Amino acid sequence: MAAKPFHLGWFMNNTYGVHGWNQTWGGGDGQDWTQPDLHIEMAKAFERACFDFFLMEDSLFVPDNYGASTDFYLRRALRAPKNDPLPLVPLIAQATTHLGIVPTISTSFYPPFLLARLIATLDLMSKGRVGCNFVTSTAERAAQNFGLDAHIEHDLRYEMANEFVDLVSRLWSSWDADAIVADRAAGTFADPARVRAIDFKGRFFTSRGPLNTARPPQGRPVLVQAGGSPQGRNFAAKHMDSVIAAVSTVPEMKAFRADLRRRLVVEGRDPESCKLFFVVVPTLGETNAEAQERFRRRQAGREAAPEMTLAQMGSLTDIDFSTFDLDAPLGELTTNGQQGTLKRFLAQGATLREIAANYRYGLEDPVVGTAEHVAGAMAEVMQEVGGDGFMFSGPVTRRHIAEITDGVVPELQRLGVVRTAYEHRHFRDNLLAF
Repeated sequence: MAAKPFHLGWFMNNTYGVHGWNQTWGGGDGQDWTQPDLHIEMAKAFERACFDFFLMEDSLFVPDNYGASTDFYLRRALRAPKNDPLPLVPLIAQATTHLGIVPTISTSFYPPFLLARLIATLDLMSKGRVGCNFVTSTAERAAQNFGLDAHIEHDLRYEMANEFVDLVSRLWSSWDADAIVADRAAGTFADPARVRAIDFKGRFFTSRGPLNTARPPQGRPVLVQAGGSPQGRNFAAKHMDSVIAAVSTVPEMKAFRADLRRRLVVEGRDPESCKLFFVVVPTLGETNAEAQERFRRRQAGREAAPEMTLAQMGSLTDIDFSTFDLDAPLGELTTNGQQGTLKRFLAQGATLREIAANYRYGLEDPVVGTAEHVAGAMAEVMQEVGGDGFMFSGPVTRRHIAEITDGVVPELQRLGVVRTAYEHRHFRDNLLAF
């Protein structure tokens, strides 16, 4: 293996629309989205390819941000329907042995004690293979589903998130690692001296503790975050073990990495203690020409139907882009939603039509070709950037998954840039192994 190997993961957009349910290879009539079979198959494939983890995105609303209606989203299964990813975790854990499993939760709406107990339980059940992707949630409609008239202001959400993670971390530590002694002779199961209340009183949350289940096997489950705003990056630098960045060019990747590492140093942390993953969406073919043709068709689809990109972006930013002229210059826009995403999106052109056609969710253009070509391109990019890993994404179909796990990854392994076996039992230890 090369001196500086990199890690692999999969970012799954947790909605049936990305399965291409009405296309070839897409999964048929759209009913099997309610069943865990595909997710379990995916997880087994990811473990066979020695991925660090499988992350399942989530959100808590049905969008109506395009045309002031839910119609566009529901007709296309765009961001809805989606099931809660948390019940999938024990099913995936039963079907795998080493793979890290990362569901998504909202720090704005989950009660911290409930989340700490749930994730600790899952980490115990999986013998130390669970993480948690923290989001602050961005949509007004999500806030209204939890009794608020309007969503909490963006920066305040991150203040809450900082306190949330501080609290759940203390709850996970409220039991010592050796608190359970199971001493039959003494009649003692748990040593009371090794379990303590935390008496947490913050600005937003209060909890007496202790947690009423044992300390997670990893001590603290792996913490993951994907926000790109300055507040999101500060939050990541303070707490996270892994950060996901959906940027589309090498200069952006290098700038993101340098910025995150600087923030980690400011927080007094070793930059190597937080692993940065870049989203990558390859287009594969038996030949480079075939892959280029597939990519050309995808791009033609973007250009012919810009509303798909605009509706997706609207659901992330709470901006109804249907109210703007596609071909008129677009002025400055602000949002209480995903600020970093909006900034990147608006930088892709002068008009909405240009922006929608040019927007890339992650690294796409350089990774078009045969499995060998894509693996080589990924290795070159990572060598130049000096980062920690890639998060594959794209259509949730068996074809796309196989193209990656049974096509690209063996080529990466042949190049010696990714692992061919797991070194450790726990997710955290594998993540920090290199």
